[in-house]
Amino acid sequence: MKTKRVRFAPSPTGWLHVGGARTALFNWLYAKKKEGKLILRIEDTDLERSSEEYTASIKEDLKWLGIKWDEYYKQSDRLEIYERYARKLVHEGKAYHCYCREDELEERRKKAIEEGRPPIYDGRCRNLTEEEKKNYRDQGREPTIRFKLPEQQPHAVVPDEIKGEIEFESLTTGDFVILKSDGTPSYNFACVLDDHLMEISFVLRAEDHLTNTAKQMFLYDALGFEKPRFGHLSMLLGPDKTKLSKRSGVTSVGEFRKDGYLPEAMVNHLALLGWSSKDEQEVFSREELIESFSLDNIVDSPQVFDRDKLDWFNGQYIKEVELERFVELASPFLEKSGFVDEASLKEIGAEGLRRALDLVRPSISKLSELVDNEDMAIFFDGVGLTGEAEEVLAWEDSEEVLRAIMEKFSETEVLQPEDVSKAVRDTKEEVDTGYKEVYKPLRAAVTGRLSGPEIKEVISILGPEKTVARINSVL
Repeated sequence: MKTKRVRFAPSPTGWLHVGGARTALFNWLYAKKKEGKLILRIEDTDLERSSEEYTASIKEDLKWLGIKWDEYYKQSDRLEIYERYARKLVHEGKAYHCYCREDELEERRKKAIEEGRPPIYDGRCRNLTEEEKKNYRDQGREPTIRFKLPEQQPHAVVPDEIKGEIEFESLTTGDFVILKSDGTPSYNFACVLDDHLMEISFVLRAEDHLTNTAKQMFLYDALGFEKPRFGHLSMLLGPDKTKLSKRSGVTSVGEFRKDGYLPEAMVNHLALLGWSSKDEQEVFSREELIESFSLDNIVDSPQVFDRDKLDWFNGQYIKEVELERFVELASPFLEKSGFVDEASLKEIGAEGLRRALDLVRPSISKLSELVDNEDMAIFFDGVGLTGEAEEVLAWEDSEEVLRAIMEKFSETEVLQPEDVSKAVRDTKEEVDTGYKEVYKPLRAAVTGRLSGPEIKEVISILGPEKTVARINSVL
């Protein structure tokens, strides 16, 4: 059986958009499910806008997402191939040289619009004589190569495995350029050649390529190539139900990465934008996604990229990720916050930092929230009292409670959470008061607030010396 081969073909004219990442993910899932191969093809023939920086960033983001490709190509390395096939079509009478200048084309486009006609190429270079061609060359004009569409209104049918068969009654494109005057190919021409030569068996891409696919049908026929199967994914929308763009906020994978999202969360969220499992499961491991993925479950309707849902997914993964990895992921954000420097790390210790992060992580949805995190700050910063904390510390029994419990903490070198619970219990009996009257002043004195992580865990991490010092400072 022929190997299933799919491709992801981004243009390096910008950062990797989440819509592009979803396309890459669906292709990767399909390849994994079918035991096929994913080809990464960088479509960098837009010489003015493409950059190596964007290419490197796209590859880095894909690796971060865990999307590994089996083969890698750059179109800029394949220019000779496109030129050879373009000249072949000219030789066969299926394409022709066009000597029209861009300013002339623009003038005709404007005139067509003013007259209510489709602004398409009028085919005036279709049947030039050799003498006319020579005159143009003598003027220094470098020709493009245009593909000859049928003279009657072109009719195309796109077989789509997601949307069903799509019929284009007429393509108002006119004869389109397949090779520019500088020798670079047009998108559609390079795409058809590469998909054929790379033996792509299934083209899965966004639905905004549907018109391109219709044009490509004619190129496949003219070149005598077997057509691959096609599937077009519905568009991603922003919260305002318009096409997801910069107006919708962050849209690039790299920005989400810098903001402290885990790749597992991004993959999980993207996978459910246009696809669903039969049992309505929401949280998936990669293995579960591969096992469950099927074209039959792809939803053919626009999908809203929901930032709140992504935050929820990220929070779930932050709670479950191995602690060692979480510490590693969190460290750059803690350094940015100023919490963790050489002195503070020495004071709390590596184990104390691990325990503090483990205690705090259920309350965050992304790693960047550690930068100004009040719960994390209590392990490093000096205590500043809130107004509510000051009120509690002014209670009649608060000073007696704090002195009693401070004495108990001073009697040990290590405080386990159960030791804190026992000290609270003994202080309650000794002062003859309630648990609230012990816990609230204790929390206020140690953290400066009345809410936050469980106080016995906080005190256990801080240790008796630091805890006693904080209580002393408020007394």
